[in-house]
Amino acid sequence: MLITDRLRLRPWTDDDIDQFAAHNADPRIMRYFPDVMNRAQTAASIKRWQKDFERYGFTFFAAELRDTNEFIGVIGPAWHRFASPFAPAIEIGWRLHPDYWGHGYATEGGTASAGYVFSLGRSEVVSVTVPDNLPSRAVMERIGMTRDPDDDFDHPFGDLRHVLYRMNRDTFRSRYPKSDTFTIEQ
Repeated sequence: MLITDRLRLRPWTDDDIDQFAAHNADPRIMRYFPDVMNRAQTAASIKRWQKDFERYGFTFFAAELRDTNEFIGVIGPAWHRFASPFAPAIEIGWRLHPDYWGHGYATEGGTASAGYVFSLGRSEVVSVTVPDNLPSRAVMERIGMTRDPDDDFDHPFGDLRHVLYRMNRDTFRSRYPKSDTFTIEQ
């Protein structure tokens, strides 16, 4: 589990399926995805992320507020799963409920996710989205990630153009020299 000042990023349990299915069925949350997801698709995602956590020690985590244990969405690092010019890569991402937009949670959790990946000795993290997803792009930039338009690519699922942001370990360490963006809790 990754712990930040306000968040707990934890592995998924089967008890999360219903609340995450409601999350994934919300068109506001899924507006930059090809479509909303049903319960079966959500359960399959959780099962895949549970296996990834067992195998790698990280995944797109269930994100909760520390003070209330309230589920707010998904934040974390995960192996980039599809063929792309920059793969293999570890991607950091987030998908939060609208009630939690604009509070800095994606930036806080994304920064902790990057810090965790770099603590494992990895040299780079990436983040991807569609060009119109300006809120996520702003998060990427607040974290310290940068974009080279020459790296933009066509996503193989849905033929949508995507932008690629990157950050290397040295840039992260210079931006966050104390490396106190998260703690690990068993």
